[in-house]
Amino acid sequence: MHHVFVYGTLKRGFVNHDPILLSPCFVGEARSVIAYPMMVAGPWYSPVVFDEPGTGHPIHGELYRVNDTTLAELDRIEGVNRTGGYRRILIAIEILGEKLDAWCYVKDRVDVAIIHDGPLQNYEDARYVPRNLRS
Repeated sequence: MHHVFVYGTLKRGFVNHDPILLSPCFVGEARSVIAYPMMVAGPWYSPVVFDEPGTGHPIHGELYRVNDTTLAELDRIEGVNRTGGYRRILIAIEILGEKLDAWCYVKDRVDVAIIHDGPLQNYEDARYVPRNLRS
């Protein structure tokens, strides 16, 4: 089993949250132990965390416990191993006073041409354009 920390459109109530895939695996609300810069970026207004530990703010999100199959599906959704996609790193998160490591999807700043807003602590933006609506 793997812990996965999500901060954007995979959270409950957002367009990429799949209740069949994620809801049964929900552990609780969590935050990163150290700061990372989270921005709204790109032509589709996507939430992005840059792999720049120690800058920005601690990020608020949700922790899920998933199996290998679900982790592979999340990697597919996040474009891991695709040009312009995210990559997965382990970060320290805190949940209910407990600290543990969880996978988090990040990008390098050089891979993002447009930054609209940030740094943010909590993603609540409604401008994201889902893949099926992109031209």
